[in-house]
Formats: sequence, C-alpha cells, structure tokens
Amino acid sequence: MSQVAHPPRSFSELEALIRERFNDLRPQFQAGAAFLLDNPGEVAVSTMRALSHKAQVQPSTFVRLAQHLGFAGWAELRALFVERLAGEPKAYAFKAKNIVRRSNSDKLVAELFTAQRANLDASEPKSADRMLGAARALLKAHHVHIAGFRAAFSISFLLHYLYRLFRTSVSLVRGSEGSIELELRAIAAHDAVIVVSFAPYSTEAVRVAEAAKQAGAKLIALTDSAVAPIALKADHCILFSHESPSFFPSMAAATAIAESLIELVISIDDEHAVTRLELAEGDLHSTGAYIAR
Repeated sequence: MSQVAHPPRSFSELEALIRERFNDLRPQFQAGAAFLLDNPGEVAVSTMRALSHKAQVQPSTFVRLAQHLGFAGWAELRALFVERLAGEPKAYAFKAKNIVRRSNSDKLVAELFTAQRANLDASEPKSADRMLGAARALLKAHHVHIAGFRAAFSISFLLHYLYRLFRTSVSLVRGSEGSIELELRAIAAHDAVIVVSFAPYSTEAVRVAEAAKQAGAKLIALTDSAVAPIALKADHCILFSHESPSFFPSMAAATAIAESLIELVISIDDEHAVTRLELAEGDLHSTGAYIAR
C-alpha cells in the first residue's frame, strides 16, 4: 500500500486513517498500529523503546510506520498523542494505577479487586468522549439490535434488559438453535446494532457486525481494541479493558460502559424515557414480578 501523502492533523484523524487502512498494512505495522490506538496514554508518556518492548515489535517499526502514515518521523506522530493527553487530565492517574495495580498484593482477592479498579480507570479515558455519539445514534434508530456471544453475552443481556425497561423496539440477537440468519435478516437501514466482543473474538459477533454494515445500519462496537474485527468498520467504537489475574477476563469495565451508555440515552431522551421507565416499573410491581415487603 502506498505511503500517505499528508499526515493526520489530530488523534481522531490518525485513528480513522489506521482503521480504514488496517487490513492492508503489513503484519508488523498492524501490531504497532494496534498498540498505539489501544494504549494512547502510554504512547504520550513512554519512550519508543519501552513501547516497542510492550508491543513486541522493533523500535524501527514505529519509525517506519510513522513515515508510512505521512509523518516525518516518530516525534511528529507521537506529538498527536501528547496533544490528546493534554485534554485528558486523568490519563496520568490511570497510567500510574496500571503500573502499580498488582504491587503489594499477595492475595488473590486483593489482586482481583485491584485489577477491576485499574480496568475502570483505563477504560474511562478511552471511551468517555465516544459514548455520547453512540447514545445519540441509538435514539435515532428505528430498532436496536444487541449481540454478544460466549463471555460477552452477559454484557449484551444487561444492555438488552436495561434498554427494554423503557423501549420496546430492542432485540437481543441470541443465535440459538441455528436461528442467527433469521435474526440478522431483521436488521434494517435505519436501525442500530450494538455488538460486544473482545479477544478472542467470536465468529458470530463478526457476522452480526458484517450484517449491520450490509444493511446500512449504524454499528456500535463495544470491544477491547480500536482495530478489533468488529471495530474497523464501526460507526462508533467504545473501548474497555478486561485485564485480570484470574483465568476469566474482568467484566467490570464493560459493565460500567453498558450501564453508562443506557444512562446517557435516558439523559438525552429526558422526560420521555423516564416516563416509560416509571410505567415499566409500575407494571412489574402490579404483575407480582417483585416480592412485596
């Protein structure tokens, strides 16, 4: 692929460029680019050698990647990350917590809770400014389809449950008993599709994302990387961290993002969503869904 003629002027332009061309980059450039987009705070405050060690690429890869993207060199590319950091006062704090999150802890429970807090701190600066746009897209949609499979199913179910409390035109894509094709056929051009997935990415999640784009629907990806398979063509990409000392990834940050996204939808919809929520709560109480005290 040919070198970019003019370099991006902002971090958002850089992210859009990398996502657009990611599949055409050589493997080493893909590894370097993915690390840059997924760890913007570290890029701004770390040396190129330290970053290359973590990304498992040669330092020269970052230099050549910068030049390939139209920059004179690494310093000019890194300047966009420094500029981004200036608008993120919490980035220093979350970086420090990431560094020390496992120190002074010889008990598994303490490590787990420390990891949960670190994931929350790491995810907020990655996604806080992206969520409002996603919430607005949801409000404009005629119908909302939500999908997440295997470990990500709990997050998709939470989104569906909360959203259904004040909106009826929301569906959960389950894909059970081989029904995923029928469910995907229901996606239309004026709909929105939320797909939740993180590494290792499920094939079903990718199928849902592809179906959303083919139908012309708005695709909202909740994932762990800006270059994840479901993120590359997403209209809105919301990132979360899931590091954990356990065998199972942490869902704390993903849960917080799901709840925050629904809260944003309610806040934008104002009294309409609140009124529908009150009616739903009243119905649940009147039908005996809750135990009376």
